Amino acid sequence: MGFATKAIHAGQEPDSTTGAITTPIYQTSTYAQDGLGHHKGFEYARTQNPTRMALEKNLAALEGGYAAHCFASGMSAIDTTLKLLQAGDHVIVSENTYGGTYRLFERVLKNFGLDFSYVDTTEAANVEAALTGDTRMVFIETPTNPIMAVADLEGIGKLTRERGIRLVVDNTFMSPFFLRPIEWGADIVVHSTTKYLNGHSDSIGGVVVTTNAEDTERVGFLQNAVGAIISPFDAWLVMRGTKTLAVRMKQHDDNGRRVAAFLDEHPKVKKVYYPGLPQHPQHERAKRLMTGFGGMIAFETGSLAAARSVLDNVRLCALAESLGGVETLISHPATMTHASVPSEQRARLGITDGLVRISVGIEDVEDIIADLDAALQQV
Repeated sequence: MGFATKAIHAGQEPDSTTGAITTPIYQTSTYAQDGLGHHKGFEYARTQNPTRMALEKNLAALEGGYAAHCFASGMSAIDTTLKLLQAGDHVIVSENTYGGTYRLFERVLKNFGLDFSYVDTTEAANVEAALTGDTRMVFIETPTNPIMAVADLEGIGKLTRERGIRLVVDNTFMSPFFLRPIEWGADIVVHSTTKYLNGHSDSIGGVVVTTNAEDTERVGFLQNAVGAIISPFDAWLVMRGTKTLAVRMKQHDDNGRRVAAFLDEHPKVKKVYYPGLPQHPQHERAKRLMTGFGGMIAFETGSLAAARSVLDNVRLCALAESLGGVETLISHPATMTHASVPSEQRARLGITDGLVRISVGIEDVEDIIADLDAALQQV
């Protein structure tokens, strides 16, 4: 079964009661039972909900996983994944990760005895050098946010499999349409479903896709015990989004390539970060691991004043947090998505005050380019 067919049909069987093609929103907190100890598989909505279960089946199929569990946000999905560990465990993390992930690890989970090392995951050798006797997980974001570095998934996957270490991949930027981390050795895949999976900037959620029965059982236990579940309505919105994921991602990719090429040639732009450009340091790896380059781009303007000028003068592109929606969003990582990362660390990673990030939407690309060009001319 092809990807687009799975996206539309996996977990989306017609409703058994009415035949409804679209999975209903089961907006209920509890379920009537036939008798003591006898029910229809549903007891309490924190534990089970048919709408959420349909989405979970859909996302597990798209990632090629054993099972999936959906959460109230991408951060709650990551938090639950890290709860597979225990105090004293060591985690290796992509050094250029989302600021919210860094904040969770450094300012919350460290307090519970987890230890984190941040390394350049574009080379498996860097991960191997950071291993300790307590390393129990490698957490990769690829491409990284916002510098778009592409991890050596193939090499790291081989390394973690040989040592029995969980490999977790945040696949939010690429979606399973362009990247399938499980095929490269990932044990767990996480997403902010808020982004490309939903695709319409109208839902908050997250998912953990697991590949074995043991992790699946534990994540399911944590989902119920902690209760950070996605709501039925949000689950329904994400399912609506995944039905068009294939066609949307093709357009994001086509527009992304053209916007990146435009920015690469613009005299006011100092540098462009996009795996689809031949000069990107992991361009050949991206072509091997991924089936497209997507719509995420970052570019260097040279100064905070220049970045501010661009952000203040766009009209079609919306200055906003988040990414992956049908509309083009533009942001300033240093003061928005990565404000929680110490300034010296941001500077070392290339997250300068002049860096601008674009989530290229699916509008007519000529309009996106015209808007960016007009704003850049004001610098």
